[in-house]
Amino acid sequence: MDYQFDFVLVLRSLPVLLRGLLVTVELWVPSIFIGLCAGFLLSLARLSKSPWLRMPSLFYIELFRDTPVLIQLIWFFYAFPIIIGVQLSPFAAALLGLALNTSAYSAEIFRGGIQSIAQGQWEGARALGMRRSKILQRIILPQVFKRMLPAFTNRAIEVAKMSSLASVLSVHELMYQGRLLSSTYYRPLEILTTVAFIYFVLIYPGTWLSARLERRLAAKA
Repeated sequence: MDYQFDFVLVLRSLPVLLRGLLVTVELWVPSIFIGLCAGFLLSLARLSKSPWLRMPSLFYIELFRDTPVLIQLIWFFYAFPIIIGVQLSPFAAALLGLALNTSAYSAEIFRGGIQSIAQGQWEGARALGMRRSKILQRIILPQVFKRMLPAFTNRAIEVAKMSSLASVLSVHELMYQGRLLSSTYYRPLEILTTVAFIYFVLIYPGTWLSARLERRLAAKA
């Protein structure tokens, strides 16, 4: 193979890739935060005895879980503005799609964690006169946190990788910049390898810290 590697080009292009990385983080972190908050509320609606809360939340969750993320992002950019009468920016459409998709998956993680607690603990707390909100806050959620941690870690990793799909909306995140540089300099091997390495550096510390936290929680159990 007579291919001549040129990683000097990567060094010259690093500022562009780092700007893309910043946009990726700006998509990733709010998507996780909004998704977790909305997912918790959805899980409570999903567990509600009222069909007026349970059925719409179930429909919402299945809608986002059973359709491709790419279609969701494109729909929010091209179709949703027709409904609301306001054109969203590519970044706003991508953030909305990622956050809502994350909320659907997070809702199921919360639901599974809450339902894993023995019913007797709920009944005992009610016998003491505790309200549902206090039972969740003081008894249920502290116990299920370590059970949900691996699932939430996986979800955060998936959202970080899914943020690359925002490039199809011309959001100038890391993958978009990598594709742009590859097509400009005709050096996809060096540039896309660097993009993959940057994703690894971005994601791996979170998985490492999560594993450490899991072991610490297991030791305290």
